[in-house]
Amino acid sequence: MTVKTAARTHSRLTPVTPSSPDQIRNVALVGHGGVGKTTLTEHLLAAAGAIPRAGNVADGNTVSDADPVEISQQRSAFLSVCPVRYRDMVINLLDTPGSSDFVGELRAGLRGADAALFVVSAADELDEITLALWEECAALGTPRAVVINRLDAPRADLARTLAACRQAFGGVDGNAVLPLYLPASAAQPLEGLVELLNTSDPAHEADRSALIEAIIAESEDESLLERYLSGDDLDPAVLDADLHTAVGRGHFHPVVPVCGGGEFGAFGLSELLDLIIRGFPSPTERPLPDCWTPIGAPGPKLSCDPAGPLAAEVVRTWVDPYLGRVSLARVFSGTITGDTALHVSGHGGADRGHPDHDADEKGATLLGPTLAPTSSAFAGDFCVVARLASAETGDTISEQRQPLVILPWQLPEPLLPIAVRGATRNDEDALGKALTRLSASDPAVRIERNAGTGQLVLWCLGEAHAEVALARLRSGGATIETEPVRVPLLATFTAPARGHGRQVKQSGGHGQYAVCDVTVEPLPRGSGVQFLDRVVGGAVPSQFIGSVEKGVRAQLARGVQAGVPVVDVQVTLLDGKAHSVDSSDAAFQTAGALAVKDAASAGGIQLLEPVDSVEITVAEHHIGAVLSDLSGRRARVTGTEPLASDRPGNRSVIHAEVPAVELLRYPAVLRSLTGGAGSFTRRYLRHDPAPAAVAAALLG
Repeated sequence: MTVKTAARTHSRLTPVTPSSPDQIRNVALVGHGGVGKTTLTEHLLAAAGAIPRAGNVADGNTVSDADPVEISQQRSAFLSVCPVRYRDMVINLLDTPGSSDFVGELRAGLRGADAALFVVSAADELDEITLALWEECAALGTPRAVVINRLDAPRADLARTLAACRQAFGGVDGNAVLPLYLPASAAQPLEGLVELLNTSDPAHEADRSALIEAIIAESEDESLLERYLSGDDLDPAVLDADLHTAVGRGHFHPVVPVCGGGEFGAFGLSELLDLIIRGFPSPTERPLPDCWTPIGAPGPKLSCDPAGPLAAEVVRTWVDPYLGRVSLARVFSGTITGDTALHVSGHGGADRGHPDHDADEKGATLLGPTLAPTSSAFAGDFCVVARLASAETGDTISEQRQPLVILPWQLPEPLLPIAVRGATRNDEDALGKALTRLSASDPAVRIERNAGTGQLVLWCLGEAHAEVALARLRSGGATIETEPVRVPLLATFTAPARGHGRQVKQSGGHGQYAVCDVTVEPLPRGSGVQFLDRVVGGAVPSQFIGSVEKGVRAQLARGVQAGVPVVDVQVTLLDGKAHSVDSSDAAFQTAGALAVKDAASAGGIQLLEPVDSVEITVAEHHIGAVLSDLSGRRARVTGTEPLASDRPGNRSVIHAEVPAVELLRYPAVLRSLTGGAGSFTRRYLRHDPAPAAVAAALLG
C-alpha cells in the first residue's frame, strides 16, 4: 500500500518494528526549555545510527521539531515520537516541550512514556520551573534518570550541577540521585566517562560505594547490603538487576553526564542508550490506566498483552495536507491492524468544551511513528492512525465489538483569554472549521463564545501557547484578527427612580396606544429582576400587564447604557392608560421599555464589574513582589498560607479577590514576577460596583 504524506522530517527515520513488548522502551525527555532536549534527541538518534548526522534547531532540520510553527519559532511546541533501534531494542524517544505554556503536551508525553530522561543544563542553575517539572514526573511515579547536558557550554560546572540535583531531587540524604557515570579524569572532564559499577579506580571508590549501597537498598535480597559491607564482591549481573529494580520503582535516579558534540566531540550518548535498555522498565513492567465502558461500567483490567482487548489513547492530533486528521496513539493493550473495526470514545472533557462522544470509524489508515505504512502495532508501541474523522487528543481507540474508555490525563486550566474574529464573512466560515481542528488537536485550549460580550474567546495557557494556537488557526488560509478582550459587565440602579413610558401613534387605520408609569428600585446583589403590579382601577387592562413586564425585562436585558444589562432591581407598575381600539400587546411592550429608559435617565446607574476569587501559588521569596503587584490591581488579599508539598523549596498560596479586567494578562505578568514558576487559579465570585474612572474606561 502506498500512502502519500506531507514532507515531514520524520521521514528521515528508518521504520523499526519490535517483536514483543519486552523489546520496547518508551522514554520521555523532560526539562526546562533551552536545556537541549531536542538537540540531545538528535544526537541520540545519530549515535544509534537512525540518522546519518544530527540536525540543528537553528537550521530547522531536527527530527522532532518538524512542525512549521516549531521551525519558525525555534522551540518545541508539540509532543514528538522518534523511534530508534539499538541493540535489538526499539527505543521510542518522546521529545516534550519545556515551556510551561505547553504543559499539556508534556503530560501527554508522560502518559505515553514508561520512563523519563530528566535533562538539566550544566551551565545553568536549577530554577523553579525545573523543580515544577520534576514534581510533574514524581506525581505520576515516573521512573527517571538525570541527564546533565551541555557540558561543553561556557560556565558549565558538572560538580556544581550534580550537587544541586542531589540537594533538590535526592531526598533527605541526597542518595536518591547519584552518578552512574563520571568523567574518567577530573582534570579533563570532556575526554570520556567511566561507569562506576564496573570501575576499580581508587579515585572513584567513594562514589562507587555510595552508588552500590543506594542500588542494593532496593534489592529483593536483603542480605546483599550486609554482604557488600563485609567486603564481598557482588556479581555485576546482580547489580544490574538491582539497578533496574531501583530505577523502575522510581526510588533511585542515576545521573549520566552528556556532551552532544562540538569541538570537544560527543560522549555519554552510548552510555545513555545503554542505561535506557538495562535500567528503564519495559511497557510490561509499568501499571496501565484503568478503563471503562462508554456507559460507565468498569472495563477489563488492562495488561500489556498483544492478545488482550484493544485499548489505545490518542496523545497527539494534527492535520496532514494529504491524510487529513492524523492521530498519534500509544497502544496500551491488544493489537491494532489496518483492517481493525475501530471505535473512538472521548469522555471526561465536557468542562473544557469537549462533550462526551462515541463513534464507529471505518477506512482508517495505519502508519508507524515515522509515518511509514505498517500492518499492525501491538501493546507497548506507538502508531499513527490517519483518517479518523472524530478522534481528538485524549480519546480512546478500541474495537467496535468491545468499546472502551480511558479517562484522559489531567489538563492545566487555560487562563489567558484571546478574542478572535474573521476579517470577512468567508473568513468567519473558515475560522469555524479551523476552530474544530484546533479543539481536536489541542485539548489545553478552551474555546468560548462569551454570552455577555458576544466575543469568541480562546483561553490559552500563556502567550507562547496563544501564538501557536493563532498560527494553527491561520494555517488554513483564513485571515484571523484579534481584538481586546471585554469582560461581561452589568449595571444596576443606585436609588429609586420613576419612569414614564408613552407609545402613541396614529397613521390611519389601526394605531398604537399605551401609557405606563413605573418605579425602579435597587435590590440586594444577586436578587435578579423582579416585577410587581400595583395598578388600581384597571388603568392598565389585566391582559396587558404581562406585556408591560415583557417589555421591561427585554429592555433591562438589552441595557439602558452602552448595552450593559441591568440586574438586581424591582420594577413596579403603578399606573397607565389604554385605548379600547388602539391598545395592543406590542404597544404596551414598547411603553414598558420606554418607562425603564426614562427611569434610568432620571436615576443613577451603577456599573458592575466581575470579580474573581484567585489563588496564587508562589515561592516564599516571591510573595512580596506578587502582593505589591496585586495592590496595583485593586485586589483585596484575604489570606496567605503555606503550601504542603513534596517539591523542594517553600511555597505559599495567596488568596485574593481581583477584578476580572485586571486578570486579562495576568498569566504573563505572574510568570515575569516569579521566573515562570508561579501559578494561579480563578473562579467567578460576584459583580461589584466599578469606580467611576474604571467604569468610564470599560465603557470606552
